[in-house]
Amino acid sequence: MDYRLLIARRYLVGRRRVTLISAVSGISVGGVALGVAALIVVLSVMNGFYDLVRDLLVSYDPHVRIEAVDGRGLTNPDSLAEVARLEPHVVSATPFVEGKALLTSADGGDLNQVVVVRGVDGASVDGSVMRAVTSGSFDVARKPTGAGIVMGAGVSARMALFPGPTGDDGSSVALLSAPALERMIVQYPFGLPARQVFSLRGTYELDPAYDENHVFIDLGEAQRLFRMSGTVSGIDLRLDNVDASDRVKANLERVLNPDQFRVRTWYDLQPSLYAVMKLEKWAASAILILIVVVAAFNIVGALTMIVMEKRKDFGALQAMGATRKDIRTIFLLEGLLVGSLGAGLGLVLGLGLSLLQKYTGLAKLAQAESFIIDAYPIAIRFIDVGLVLVVAMGLCLLAAVYPAKRAASIEPARAVRNAG
Repeated sequence: MDYRLLIARRYLVGRRRVTLISAVSGISVGGVALGVAALIVVLSVMNGFYDLVRDLLVSYDPHVRIEAVDGRGLTNPDSLAEVARLEPHVVSATPFVEGKALLTSADGGDLNQVVVVRGVDGASVDGSVMRAVTSGSFDVARKPTGAGIVMGAGVSARMALFPGPTGDDGSSVALLSAPALERMIVQYPFGLPARQVFSLRGTYELDPAYDENHVFIDLGEAQRLFRMSGTVSGIDLRLDNVDASDRVKANLERVLNPDQFRVRTWYDLQPSLYAVMKLEKWAASAILILIVVVAAFNIVGALTMIVMEKRKDFGALQAMGATRKDIRTIFLLEGLLVGSLGAGLGLVLGLGLSLLQKYTGLAKLAQAESFIIDAYPIAIRFIDVGLVLVVAMGLCLLAAVYPAKRAASIEPARAVRNAG
């Protein structure tokens, strides 16, 4: 083993009695360990919430979406869907129609609400939406009795609408689209526009903000409602791995004409929300890194005291042939040892707490009954763990620079003479 590493290790752990220097070094190691552990735990919790929100949103948002650049809809959805299905990771490519309409009771009741109407092919609806059905069934097909509609539980409760038993019609509702309202205003003579009547066949619960204003109808019914015969709003792609969204987007952008088609991933559909969550994650990390910075200041103090106490040793080492660079290296290694020991302890503690929370849910959320989970979620990202370790080690190494320069500046003869 290199003698410089042996000396650095001896200064750190080779003392036989507890001194002020050893106490400060121990505090430095503890500070680094605490900072690293706190960073790993907090980053894991932030990642857990990020994944939770992402998975919740992509339960109704697509992984990748193809739209027309001009916003007028796609006139060749079948051919585009075939092109999309050729891409790796693409499991399904489903055309959809989406727009806003006025939802009213079919009997002319006073309750009205503007909702987002989504026209889909009932046979290719994402499984997460199907699993979210809480009453009735997800049945939007047209039957002899009429077309079906599925809406959020919040909308149905507020308007006192109820689905029938599985496969049967329930309350009747009507949809009035914006194009129909426009024609009512501009046409002469004035009159009530035609409404499309639907039977409520199911309700679902995904996210309260989504459930309050989203309803599903059949794709063909939506095309008639919004006067989009032969066109669709876009094509939603579901992948076998959500992390492959960027690669699929890049591939499709090379294949499709960028002047006609726009490709967006799940992140592009909710950019503000995801950006805020990432900002919170790194803001919390920046605050917690101050713990390691404080520990680094302790390292400066501890190593500076070692320089003052060991002046004779440094003089003797230089008299025996050690260079100033060797002296600097000893203290830089001392800083790395403190960082390594503290980071190692923090890594074990941080990962241990994170795994304990992940598999036992020890720390519960306050007022958990208001959330879809009852404990803090955990998602360990090894790239985040590696970044924390690198930053901690870097700060410890930086803290050793000043004591190393000071030790290297000691004159051998003067150090030995003054010590004697």
